[in-house]
Amino acid sequence: MKRIIVVVGMLLLGVGAVSAQQDVVNQRQKVMKANGKNLGGVMGAMAKGEKPYDQAAVDAAIAQLEDTAKTLPSLFPDSTKGLKTEGDYSASPKIWENRSDFDSHIASFGKAVTEAKASIKDLATLKAAVPVLGKQCSGCHETYRLKNS
Repeated sequence: MKRIIVVVGMLLLGVGAVSAQQDVVNQRQKVMKANGKNLGGVMGAMAKGEKPYDQAAVDAAIAQLEDTAKTLPSLFPDSTKGLKTEGDYSASPKIWENRSDFDSHIASFGKAVTEAKASIKDLATLKAAVPVLGKQCSGCHETYRLKNS
């Protein structure tokens, strides 16, 4: 009887650990979608003239990107290596194979966001900052993101 209780307990702990790791993967997917919405849908649309310039919306978008830069390192723990996400993309195993390079990409993204926050004051400065931020995102995605099949 004790063995059954121990086995059931171990199974429940295992299920809980897998669930917690999947929560981290889902959180990172949510953060990435918010990045796309704010960089492309808010700031990019303004830079292209698809939406009128709105400093409050830019400030809110930058605040979300700042939060991403701070939380991103914690969203890729070793225990999530190989976990697939629902949707179009998953994290590449290269993240964990070359962690220092991945971390340097995150630091570079954070620096670009800080610089954008300090520089964006009008449409012209927004137009200059959006490609720089986009390059930071795409530079990391080229190496560290996989298209789900």
